[in-house]
Amino acid sequence: MKTTIHYTFLPHTDAEAALAFYRDALGFEVRNDVGYEDMRWITVGPVGQPETSIVLQPPTAGPDLTEEDRRSIMDLVAKGAFAAITLGTDDLDGLFKRVADTGATVEHEPTDQPYGVRDCAFRDPAGNLVRINQL
Repeated sequence: MKTTIHYTFLPHTDAEAALAFYRDALGFEVRNDVGYEDMRWITVGPVGQPETSIVLQPPTAGPDLTEEDRRSIMDLVAKGAFAAITLGTDDLDGLFKRVADTGATVEHEPTDQPYGVRDCAFRDPAGNLVRINQL
């Protein structure tokens, strides 16, 4: 039996800025872009890997959320403490340079970590931590 991650969800606070980061900086393809009222859900994923996607979603779109819930979520998103994702690449230094050259917020440059991986990290436009490991 094979089990994989098909979709994961990350909040976005600005659809166009999220597209610039995930599509233009990371090189992901846009697979779906759905709007409803003033909200957008954008599905992106690595080229050639249609089975793995990230859905960039409005963080407070849930119908069962109270106004207090929405404020709490937006406070966490604003602090960059709401969501994170770890990606992998076969060219960490090249991808780091490509993303950094777009002006993305660098958390740390490519580093050999004491726990055995080489990685770097960025913040996407919503503040989500995007860590990238060398495969």
